[in-house]
Amino acid sequence: MIHIDLEACTGCRACEKDCPGRAIQVTDGKARSVKKCILCGHCVAICPQNAVSIPDYDMEDVEEYDPKTFHLNPDTYLHAVKFRRSIRNFTDKPISRDKMEQILKAGRYTATARNSQDCRFILVQERLEEFRNLVWQEMPEVLRHLQTEDRSWHYLFSRFYEKYQQNPADDTLLFNCTSFLVIAADNLLDGGLAASNIENMAVAEGAGVLYSGYMMRMLQESSTLKKWLEIGDRHISCCMLLGYPRMTYRRTAPRRKADIIWK
Repeated sequence: MIHIDLEACTGCRACEKDCPGRAIQVTDGKARSVKKCILCGHCVAICPQNAVSIPDYDMEDVEEYDPKTFHLNPDTYLHAVKFRRSIRNFTDKPISRDKMEQILKAGRYTATARNSQDCRFILVQERLEEFRNLVWQEMPEVLRHLQTEDRSWHYLFSRFYEKYQQNPADDTLLFNCTSFLVIAADNLLDGGLAASNIENMAVAEGAGVLYSGYMMRMLQESSTLKKWLEIGDRHISCCMLLGYPRMTYRRTAPRRKADIIWK
């Protein structure tokens, strides 16, 4: 539940007007919680007196900002979107713990449906080689299943496995990334939105990302891998390979003309 400091509250009604669940009402000149809410934090963010808190949440991480001075340059943001590239060739330098925490924080703060905050972020970094070996150990069993269930995936993974057997360094599933991230959530969109913000933050830290549908399919086919990753009962929203790009790109890549319907 939210906590309202009645001594600090001035009854300005800002929280009452902005509450999406109408869980706050001002009576006798003070804001009061009148029913269970989704703990979205709008009341914390909007209160001019800083009179609202959510004791069960990390209040020390709440930051003050001035909307009159805080500004994200639109051109800079659009350039960041246009400049991003899918990375398949990483350096050997790992992303440091403090930078990775910042990258994951961008996912943690991403909006979720009904403020469920149900995303689980499973980062494999220190035990990446152990996980990589397990992935390829699981491949024969995955291939046996796909041979009857999905011939197109069986053909694709068979080619990957042949290349790996000929040269273990030729890993077309994890490439040479230094970090592997799984985002699991009950709501797939929640995980997808978090992944987008994580990628943006990774690029801001000088790193790069590859979204891997291949690894998503591997995890879907292997209970052993899911158990190792501790995914639990959540759905797999996204798999991401992370690391520092070995290549340097000089310009944006072209796109087709936008398919937009204006009405």
